[in-house]
Amino acid sequence: MADVALTSDGRARQLRDHEALPLLGLGVWQVAPGHEAENAVRWALEAGYRHIDTAQAYGNEESVGKALRDSGVPREEVLITTKFYPGSKDPEAEAEQSLRRLGLDQVDLYIIHWPRGGPTWAWPGMERAHERGLARAIGVSNFDADELDAVLKQATVAPAVNQVQFSPFKYRRGLLDACTERDVVLEAYSPLTTGANLGNRLLAEIAERNNRTPAQILLRWAVQRGIPVIPKSTNRERIEENAQIFDFALSDADMRALDGLDETGGTVSALERKWW
Repeated sequence: MADVALTSDGRARQLRDHEALPLLGLGVWQVAPGHEAENAVRWALEAGYRHIDTAQAYGNEESVGKALRDSGVPREEVLITTKFYPGSKDPEAEAEQSLRRLGLDQVDLYIIHWPRGGPTWAWPGMERAHERGLARAIGVSNFDADELDAVLKQATVAPAVNQVQFSPFKYRRGLLDACTERDVVLEAYSPLTTGANLGNRLLAEIAERNNRTPAQILLRWAVQRGIPVIPKSTNRERIEENAQIFDFALSDADMRALDGLDETGGTVSALERKWW
């Protein structure tokens, strides 16, 4: 396991503000509101997931909240993340609307979804949401090293997390190092490469050698470094399989081989091409 601050059970990463971010979460990007989202969240909670990651832009916050309430899992056991849509003007006001949709008094983590319009303009509103207790912790997503520094330069409350596209194929070592140096936890979205690389020959060989699925290998590669992951699935079997990553370890040789799959050149960038 990487030399990072983990909880005693080794399944969550300590954030700078003493919150604990589970190493495994469920992402619900492109998951339809209603039964699809509710089932995915319910199955994940039944499988032991204790982090659900949604966003204002996803349109499924209400379904996440309903599934959480219906699950019977105590609210305090589940970390809920949502994201500020930067096409809106006021992160504080939008946090209130997210809480209404989720049916919660507070989210555990509230992050800027991407740095549209520049990296710093929304941060004061994020801090107001934090100060009012609408969010226990605040952070960013899709911020490169320079954008992260711009926020830190003006911040009263520093971002706890930078959620970025990250996997062996998107091994942004420069950005990971920058986050680590600044006490910001890098969190991985698309850790399964949205399925694009699951058929890679080297990945398949490592999976066969470890008697695991390629998806489990990709997730284990990240959590073995103490990097939280939020794989997305709406398939119950895959949701359950993705949770089985804490009962084995990859060898140093396998970790190095996976590192070699990187296509980014160890970049400090959060994305090769921005979508906004």
